[in-house]
Amino acid sequence: MQRNFLWIPLAAIALAGVLLSLYSVWPTLFPAVVAVAPLVPDCDLREADCTAVLPGGGKVRFAIDPRSIPVLKPLDLTVHVDGIQTRRVSVDFAGTDMNMGYNRVALESRGTGQWKGQASLPVCVRSRMTWEARVLLETDIGIMAAPFRFDTFTPTASEWTP
Repeated sequence: MQRNFLWIPLAAIALAGVLLSLYSVWPTLFPAVVAVAPLVPDCDLREADCTAVLPGGGKVRFAIDPRSIPVLKPLDLTVHVDGIQTRRVSVDFAGTDMNMGYNRVALESRGTGQWKGQASLPVCVRSRMTWEARVLLETDIGIMAAPFRFDTFTPTASEWTP
């Protein structure tokens, strides 16, 4: 009987540890955003760089190379920020209608508002997947975001070249 009571405090300690861990990583997984640029409807990252205008001024230009945006291949990301002082820039990729897991990459500053990095996108079970790349700018007033949407296409077995 006394052994059963020992599990209650141990379970409470374990639960407290899980909650504390979740509390500490929550801002990383779900950063508080102070401003979001409107989605640019006529933007096609497969054709050209896209530019979003943030509320209160400032522009974010985003590019992905190669333009075909293949899955499971290295993608070169370029962000150019104009009119906003940024400490850090990252890009968070999320499926618009399917959870594809955590997929965020930090970019490196190249000076004069330019940031670069590499990422790759996972394969989806669908042949066509719509993604949102959310460019996250860490500024003095908080995190600002600029969303950009694009599609990827999973090749068929006959088209696949590893």
